[in-house]
Amino acid sequence: MSLYDDAVHVLKDYTDQVQLRQDYLDHLAAHPDGMWKACTAGHLTASALVIDPSRDRVLLTLHKKLGMWLQMGGHCEPGDTTLEAAALREGSEESGISGLELLPGGPVRLDRHPIPAPCHWHFDVQYAAVARPDAVAAISDESLDLRWFGYDDVAGVADESVVRLLERTRARL
Repeated sequence: MSLYDDAVHVLKDYTDQVQLRQDYLDHLAAHPDGMWKACTAGHLTASALVIDPSRDRVLLTLHKKLGMWLQMGGHCEPGDTTLEAAALREGSEESGISGLELLPGGPVRLDRHPIPAPCHWHFDVQYAAVARPDAVAAISDESLDLRWFGYDDVAGVADESVVRLLERTRARL
C-alpha cells in the first residue's frame, strides 16, 4: 500500500470532523500528488503532540520559521509508508526523543491551515504520542526552543489549533 492509499484509508476510517475529513479526501482525489510538498494546491502533513509519561505535560517546539509554539510535525517524505510513520518520524526528529508511542485510535484531529506561497494549504493529520520515562528532548535545526508545558499553560503560549489538539488528546487519555 502506498502512502497515498494509507492516507485515504486513514481518512475514511476517521469519524470526527466530517466536513473537514471530506475536504481532505476531495483534495487527494483531485491531486494525486497531494501527499507531497511539491503540490502547490496544498498537501497533507503529519504531526504528533508529544506527551510526557506522567501525562500532565506536552512538549512544544518554537518553530524557527513561524516563531510559534507548535506540536512536532511536517511534510511527508518518500520513505514514509504510513501517516502514523510520518507523524512518529517528525515527532522524533523535532523532539530528539526516540521510542515515541502513538495513542491508539488513529488521528486525534485534523487541522487545515493556510501557509505562505508557493503552497496554499497544509492538511495536517494530527496524532498524539507518549514519550518513554527516560526520554530526553533535544532541540532540532527546525526549532528555536523546545519546552515542556503543563496542560493549563498551553493556551497562554500556543494558538487555537494546538489548544484544540491538546483538548482532543486529553479526552482520549
